[in-house]
Amino acid sequence: MTDWPHAPVHRLEESGAYIVTAGTYLKLPVFSGPERLTLLQDTLLRVAGECGWNLQAWAVLSNHYHFVGVSPKDPRSLTLLIKRLHGSTAVELNRLDGVSGRKVWHQYWDTHLTYEKSYLARLNYVHQNPVKHGVVEVATQYAWCSAAWFQRTANPAFAGTVGRFKTDAVNVIDDF
Repeated sequence: MTDWPHAPVHRLEESGAYIVTAGTYLKLPVFSGPERLTLLQDTLLRVAGECGWNLQAWAVLSNHYHFVGVSPKDPRSLTLLIKRLHGSTAVELNRLDGVSGRKVWHQYWDTHLTYEKSYLARLNYVHQNPVKHGVVEVATQYAWCSAAWFQRTANPAFAGTVGRFKTDAVNVIDDF
C-alpha cells in the first residue's frame, strides 16, 4: 500500500493514547471569540465522549486544536470523531456567519503515543499550547483548554510530573 503524499497518513491499528491536531482552512482564525471557542470545545468534548474517546488534554484556539485522548478498543473511531466534530462545527459556524458551503477545516494529524515520556510531554504541550501561542501567560487562565481542569482533578504528584516535562523539542505540527 502506498501512502498518498499530499495528506497526513492515519494509521489507527492499535488502541491507546493518541495526540491529534487539526487546523482551519488557510489557518484562518474562524473560531475567534468566546462563543466560537466554546462551540468548538463543547462539541469536541461531547463528540469525543460519544465516540468512546477519553480526553486527557485539549486546547482549542481560533485556528486549530490539539487533544490527547485514549481510544476505545477500536481506534478507527477517531475517523468518525473528526468527521462529526468538523462537520458539526463547520455547519454551525457557517450558520453564525450567514454563509453556505464555506470550507472551515483543512486536515488533521494523529500520532499514536507508545512511550510514556512521549505521552507525558505531549500532555504538557497541549496544556501549555495557549501560552505557546501568546494567548495567555498562564495556561490555567485560558478557559478553552484542559490546564485548569487537569490541575483541579489530577493527582498532585502526577500533575507535577507532567508539568516538569520540557515541551520545546516536542514534535507536534503546530505552525499556526
